[in-house]
Amino acid sequence: MKYLWFILITVVFLGCGSPEPRRPIQAKTSSFFKESIERSKKLLETEEKLIADIIAKDSFHDYNQSASGSWYFYKALNENALYTPQPDDLVTMTYDILSLSNDTIYSAEEIGIVQYKVDKQELFPGLRNSVKLLKEKETATFLYPSSLAYGYHGDNDRIGINVAIKSTLSILKIEKQKDSLE
Repeated sequence: MKYLWFILITVVFLGCGSPEPRRPIQAKTSSFFKESIERSKKLLETEEKLIADIIAKDSFHDYNQSASGSWYFYKALNENALYTPQPDDLVTMTYDILSLSNDTIYSAEEIGIVQYKVDKQELFPGLRNSVKLLKEKETATFLYPSSLAYGYHGDNDRIGINVAIKSTLSILKIEKQKDSLE
């Protein structure tokens, strides 16, 4: 009888361990993200080479590279203006969107005159940065890799997935925000 109690107590103590969590059937790895990063790097490298070829063939214009990663040349420069748009300023502008082979995707007439509150409204990333580079009555043509254009998603209409674009931007008027005036 003593042995029976001893065996019963031993079984109870050994059987009362903490529950072990089940292990996942399939372990997630970061290889998907690593592959995605590599694809993005290769795509950007290809697009930058294409843009560099366009710039090399264009002997009429002097291109500048912006800090954000786009390339541009001035079509109209306003030497008298000093002020560039700051956050919250209201900018009246026109722009178009073309493919890098100069096929019109959206014409400036189709888009129309746009009023844009700097850094407060949605534009594609490259255009958002480009607005801040130009002064009133300046026009420039920008070349954007797809990462600064509409990216891997496109615009769900005419601009496809990972399409590098060209855009001519004209700043018609800059209305300074009251805080900028002080």
